[in-house]
Amino acid sequence: MPTNPDTIPTPTLDAMRRDGNWNPLWNTLSDWDPEWTEQFMAMNATPARRGVFTPEFVELLSIAIDAAATHMYAPGVRRHIRMALELGVSREEILTVLQMVSVLGIHACNLGVPILEEELDAHERRQIAALRTAP
Repeated sequence: MPTNPDTIPTPTLDAMRRDGNWNPLWNTLSDWDPEWTEQFMAMNATPARRGVFTPEFVELLSIAIDAAATHMYAPGVRRHIRMALELGVSREEILTVLQMVSVLGIHACNLGVPILEEELDAHERRQIAALRTAP
């Protein structure tokens, strides 16, 4: 960890704060290790800055990431929806992204239901075995 965090330049972090893209939950991390946080955030922002995708597509993708069941970051969803609308993305396009990403949650059932079925069967077999051995 740097001995004097005030001397570490953090242009990416500064821009994120200025543009409203900063999550206050990152404050402690930034305070403790601004150099690492700057490098991480700069790396994270690089794909969007390259210009391979249109700004509209970047916003739709950001909505999908922030709305995904594994992430669920409401401030990011709100910010990226607002930015997408300002760029001219339609309500239908945004709604379609939200509908598409909603299926990620079904994987909890795809994983959990078969396990539940196996465990219920095993539980039932143990109960039957216990009844057979009971005096």
